[in-house]
Amino acid sequence: MPDTPPRRRLMPTCHEVHQLTMQGLDRELGWVQRLRVRSHLTICDACTRFAGQMRLMRAAMRHLGRDDGAAGPRREG
Repeated sequence: MPDTPPRRRLMPTCHEVHQLTMQGLDRELGWVQRLRVRSHLTICDACTRFAGQMRLMRAAMRHLGRDDGAAGPRREG
């Protein structure tokens, strides 16, 4: 039997969901990837919490970046 890559399961593991969640923060995932993540999140509370925490952290970092720039440079004197 020739070496063929294993078929990708529809339901990803938690590790795969964590990776896809992080990738999805930086780029748009394809529809198959989104479907796989969403199907996993419907049954896994831990990954659902992880995804929510990552979205919250990203939003906080964006907000922090805007706050720092609005204050202008600090001068010591």
